[in-house]
Amino acid sequence: MFKSQMFNLPNILTLLRILMVPLLVVVLLTKFDGKEFVGLAVFLIAALTDVLDGYIARRYGLVTPLGKLLDPAADKILTSAAFISLVELGLAPAWMVVTIIAREFAISTLRTVAAGDQVILAAAWSGKLKTISQVVAISLLIVHEKIDELAITSKIALWLALILSIYSGIEYAVAYYRGLHRTR
Repeated sequence: MFKSQMFNLPNILTLLRILMVPLLVVVLLTKFDGKEFVGLAVFLIAALTDVLDGYIARRYGLVTPLGKLLDPAADKILTSAAFISLVELGLAPAWMVVTIIAREFAISTLRTVAAGDQVILAAAWSGKLKTISQVVAISLLIVHEKIDELAITSKIALWLALILSIYSGIEYAVAYYRGLHRTR
């Protein structure tokens, strides 16, 4: 019964993640006491919906075509908005953020092309590590000015997110190339 429903719980969680993005940006870019901790809470709640929607969809057989399209888009919208806000605040270098976001667009495009070529690009562990590293880096950068001990750690986390983004992007490109040659 729920399988055919477009607006099941996982898809609602995904939509909630997208709807939380403007709130996150407003909180991050508005000056008020404690905005860093409020911003961190909003970001982590939104990121948690990504874990929950995937788990619920797989566990209860609620995977839908809408969810397959919407979930990765919601992830990219959330992380891109957070990273762009951090650039605006002077907390992340623009070149690093542009590189990370460009990788997201490039891999989304590659997945579309691969699907047209009948090549399936399954989620790789490097992609999952990339996502975790981005969430950690964004979280640390949001609060590092309020917790001095995180200043260096947040910069290292951003570099790690950048390196994993590039690495996983290369890994997906290689997987596409190999898959393309297997189908021919």
